[in-house]
Amino acid sequence: MSFLGAHESVAGGLHLAFNRLQQVGGEVLQIFTRNQRQWHPQPLTEDEIALFQVAWQQAGRLPVGRSCTVHGAHDTRVSLPVVASHASYLINLASGKQELMEKSVTAFAAEIHRCEQLGLPFVVIHPGSHGGDGVEAGLARFSMALDLALEETGGEVTVLLETTAGQGTSLGSRFEELASILEHSRYPQRLGVCVDTCHIFAAGYDIRTLPAYIQTMEEFDRQVGIGWIKFFHLNDSKQKLASRVDRHEHIGQGAIGLEGFRSLLNDSRFADHPMTLETPKGDDLQEDRDNLLVLRGLIEKPGAGA
Repeated sequence: MSFLGAHESVAGGLHLAFNRLQQVGGEVLQIFTRNQRQWHPQPLTEDEIALFQVAWQQAGRLPVGRSCTVHGAHDTRVSLPVVASHASYLINLASGKQELMEKSVTAFAAEIHRCEQLGLPFVVIHPGSHGGDGVEAGLARFSMALDLALEETGGEVTVLLETTAGQGTSLGSRFEELASILEHSRYPQRLGVCVDTCHIFAAGYDIRTLPAYIQTMEEFDRQVGIGWIKFFHLNDSKQKLASRVDRHEHIGQGAIGLEGFRSLLNDSRFADHPMTLETPKGDDLQEDRDNLLVLRGLIEKPGAGA
């Protein structure tokens, strides 16, 4: 059975994200370790790290009868909830502007370092934008800059390349682009892929029916390799197939629909993979509760179906 959760706010302190996750009944947490709109955030303090670790322990890191395999550098078994960071949206490792490239490398290395301090196994990053210079040039710059950031940090955090919708000059909307990054990095053992359902749908990969889902995953396996997938973002799409517009919708209320998520949640290859919502929510988090309830209702019980 899949491990489900949500991206939650860290307002008031990083450790409070666990309280929010518990409120919605999640098993997987995604956070921003720092304000995603700042280039030079303050370093983590010892108190912040300690509070985070205590809250993680108190959140119940090993629910009875369940454990989750996190495929990181050492492919170790870890306790729940699994926690991932999402890197700042300001970072563009594919930029052709030298100053922005250097700022991005420094900022991403700092993000990886914060993940190491907190003990997070994953950090998710978008492959960036080529800015009009073309896909090939952008991919080459991204791979080079990614390696520079990895060289400045340790090896315990797995960097997840997130699939994108293909808006503007962004990279990562085609599976072969992800394959290129993985092939050209000098540190593939420290990399993986995060599949965002809204993004791949907006990029033109259909998952609305079981046959369409199977075809898309077969294409991913041909282009990249299914084993590279370590994490999922579960979002329906406000826009139609191949729109190249990134607009998240609540589960089953968008253009993907429930069957697409049913296919994913019952794919045995991803039975132990962390999956988080990134859907809109209010302060009371009711939308997260509702979406998780819908998702869990799609999971077939053993012996109850095909």
